[in-house]
Amino acid sequence: LHPLLAGLGVEGLKVPILVSLVTSQGVSLYIPQSTINATVEEDILLSVEYSCHGVPTIEWKYTSNWGVQKIVEWKPGTQANISQSHKDRVCTFDNGSIQLFSVGVRDSGYYIITVTERLGSSQFGTIVLHVSEILYEDLHFVAVFLALLAAVAAVLISLMWVCNKCSYKFQRKRRHKLKESTTEEIELQDVEC
Repeated sequence: LHPLLAGLGVEGLKVPILVSLVTSQGVSLYIPQSTINATVEEDILLSVEYSCHGVPTIEWKYTSNWGVQKIVEWKPGTQANISQSHKDRVCTFDNGSIQLFSVGVRDSGYYIITVTERLGSSQFGTIVLHVSEILYEDLHFVAVFLALLAAVAAVLISLMWVCNKCSYKFQRKRRHKLKESTTEEIELQDVEC
């Protein structure tokens, strides 16, 4: 078991995990999740761990269709040099990880970390980030369904009103006919007498 994995409790784990472990002479780099799917406005963690002799320099770059852009560079325990494009959007951690706040579709791409040891040996790794917009299809479906229910309810209420009016008129005519027939019967009885 690799020393970086020893403290993670994965000794008896039988679930397949996508892991990237890269080593060179003096630097080891562990990337537990090499592909991340996120939605717009989400905060995401680009998680890594490294092992080397001494204090390394850690650098993150972003590569997309628009080119390569440096995000941040720092030595653990010191102030990070964050690029202007990512000011107030990045948080660094001493283990080499970074957190991106409120990601957008434009943040989709390849994130490359380079860990360089004081003696010159270095190691790099890549994390692919896919950011998608929140789909409001479910909300749209619910809105259409509620509108349909409201329309059906309006039609049913209208039909009930029409039926009520018709019933009232029918009962009125029936009473009127009944009254006429009763009157005729009384008149006939009067005539027979």
